[in-house]
Amino acid sequence: MDEVDDLVSAARKALAAAGDPAKAPAMRRYMKSTMPFRGVPKPGRQAVTRRLFAEFPLPDKGSFVAAAERLWREAQFREERYVAIDLTGHRAYARWQDSSLLPLYEEMIVTGAWWDYVDELAARRVGPILRTEPAIMGPVLRRWAVDEDHWRRRTAIICQLGAKEEVDLDLLTFVIEASIGESNFFLRKGIGWALRQHARRDPDWVKRFVDAHPGLSPLSVREALKHVPR
Repeated sequence: MDEVDDLVSAARKALAAAGDPAKAPAMRRYMKSTMPFRGVPKPGRQAVTRRLFAEFPLPDKGSFVAAAERLWREAQFREERYVAIDLTGHRAYARWQDSSLLPLYEEMIVTGAWWDYVDELAARRVGPILRTEPAIMGPVLRRWAVDEDHWRRRTAIICQLGAKEEVDLDLLTFVIEASIGESNFFLRKGIGWALRQHARRDPDWVKRFVDAHPGLSPLSVREALKHVPR
């Protein structure tokens, strides 16, 4: 696919040109990344992607998925993977956001295995698909909630951060209860984050939930009740 090759090649060249080698080591240390950085901060990357995605449009869903896969799988620098995620969220391709993209997002979640990738994918990709296709996504997320992979679990926990009044409370309860006994920091923090977000709409429900689940970690409870009147 010429369109895919052109976009991927242009993305690599643009990131290389925009990179600041002096910033790259600190960015890598902060993210505890085994993959090196080019040294392109988020605003610089956003400028790159605005130009790239306008200049190299993808004609169909197949090329869209292929471009995201190549940027992700062949990445030599972490920013290339960020661009892959940026591409999946570009407004020009919003019409293709459905459960058929779940294998792509699952690959990114499991192989990325770090919060900078997973949180964006969970809240802004998986979550919206859940709200449009609950019958398909609900059972998937219930399976992920009990999976051995902590990043699938975190995705199930935080994917409803943007749901507002559309939160599926039965699902939220299930995915949190599945990880209450886990010691993993990212699961405990994710539980607190999910509850804190829902507390913006229904603090009484969150207080009742916390009271009914004494096994919640102190971290989860502290985060859940951060903005709830005592």
